[in-house]
Amino acid sequence: MDTLSIRALCCLTALLLGTAALAQQRSLVTENDIRSGLPADGSRWLTFGGSYDNQRHSPLTQITPDNVDQLVAQWTFQTGLIEKFETTPIYHDNVLYVTGPLNFAWAIDARSGRTFWEYRRELPENLTACCGLVNRGFAMLGDRLFMVTLDAHVLALDSATGRVVWDATMEDYSIGYAATIAPIIANGKVIVGVAGGEYGIRGFIDAYDAQSGERAWRFYTVPGPEDPGNDTWAGESWRTGGASVWVTGAFDPDLNLLYYGIGNPGPDYHSESRLGDNLYSDSIVALDADTGELAWHYQFTPHDLHDWDATEVPILGDIEIQGRMREVVMFANRNGFYYTLDRATGELLVATPFVRTTWATEVGVDGRPILLPGHTPTEDGEVTCPDLRGGTNFWPPTFDPATGVFFVNAREGCMTYYAWEQEYLAGERYTGGAGEYIRDDPDMPHYGALRALDPRTGERLWEYRYPTPSGAGLLTTASGVIFTGDEQGNLIALDSRTGESKWSYQMGAALWGTSPITYMLDGRQFVLVPAGTTLTAWALPEQ
Repeated sequence: MDTLSIRALCCLTALLLGTAALAQQRSLVTENDIRSGLPADGSRWLTFGGSYDNQRHSPLTQITPDNVDQLVAQWTFQTGLIEKFETTPIYHDNVLYVTGPLNFAWAIDARSGRTFWEYRRELPENLTACCGLVNRGFAMLGDRLFMVTLDAHVLALDSATGRVVWDATMEDYSIGYAATIAPIIANGKVIVGVAGGEYGIRGFIDAYDAQSGERAWRFYTVPGPEDPGNDTWAGESWRTGGASVWVTGAFDPDLNLLYYGIGNPGPDYHSESRLGDNLYSDSIVALDADTGELAWHYQFTPHDLHDWDATEVPILGDIEIQGRMREVVMFANRNGFYYTLDRATGELLVATPFVRTTWATEVGVDGRPILLPGHTPTEDGEVTCPDLRGGTNFWPPTFDPATGVFFVNAREGCMTYYAWEQEYLAGERYTGGAGEYIRDDPDMPHYGALRALDPRTGERLWEYRYPTPSGAGLLTTASGVIFTGDEQGNLIALDSRTGESKWSYQMGAALWGTSPITYMLDGRQFVLVPAGTTLTAWALPEQ
């Protein structure tokens, strides 16, 4: 037997032993486990936002603002791929379950970074997936992991082996449909959304039975002729309305409501192609988790002409507003406004700009933005702030329930927007225009900042400024540490009470759309950071 054959046999043997050990040590994940959120002992991180409310706030306190500068890398894991991470790992029974680009996935030993198994999907060559061949994470229930694919399928994998248990088709990828969202579990169902808004798809949110893979319900984010709201689309424009759903929502089990932000209408920039408010694009929708029926909606940007998807991460929390405790959903929007809404009714409680916004002065008492003239894109171009990447984007914010502060990585920037009429061709990009970033105008500065906001008013409490906009998500801890990153590849830790920088480390690649997670292992608090093509686990030195 030659050397390569021996090496391959050794690798296979190690893999089989690893998966056997994994099958023996695993416990089944219940919905009560997910509902209980992040436990005080740091023993799990079971869903995209750490808990159904997406707060990404850990109760752990071993790492503090005073000792965070002593963190030491414990191990690294390299994907060996070209595309970057945009994922949030799952942590259960001392195992990390991680999705990567091109629908790779791994089960990784949290102690060593060694893989128990690797999954790779065979993808078609003619993918239409917009904006990166990425995946944003697993959901987990029982002994199964759930992920979506770039060719618009939903998969269930055996968590011990990575073997496919079932495979359900969402839609036809060849005409523009894709999926990158991290699913969530609600009442035995796997909740997912579809991407492809720049290809003239008709967006939707789906629920699949976690055991069988059968579709339980579908909510179309662009209402058809039989649905309320179809009259907000002129003529037949609803057929190519976009409104995709590619960022994970939140779930309130007590209200039995799912909350999802919906993408921009299509085509993106050309107004006359789709006159009307264009529901439910650029909205947040609250859906009954059992049936998919709409409970309420709020549209942030009616008839959006600037590609301001509302596909930002919603956060649920309980805060006092005007002397009354309110159950709310908090939402920093790509259009430049921060919003607090009642999560049972959709009542608008707060709407305040958190970056420079030149298209609207404020939100009126009717809940609609009060528009300023001169911000409809044309063939000659019009200048508007924020730019198409928005005041923020899909990278997750965080909320500290102890201090009542909402944190978001914000962007300041403006753009010249252009529009023209475009013929729709199935499977081809359908944007009806384009944009050109403004970089060198001193009157329109271009930078990023981590901003702490009071969700009761939208008031800015402090900011930590980056030289260029950051696309990193956020993580806070009960000890007062907030982790983030910048465009230059620095992992950064701040004091979440003051915004003071406490530590940074050059990761070699930016955290783009990803957030660190934190957990306890063998009595030590770890911080796991996806950056570029690398996972790095950090902890304080052993005592």
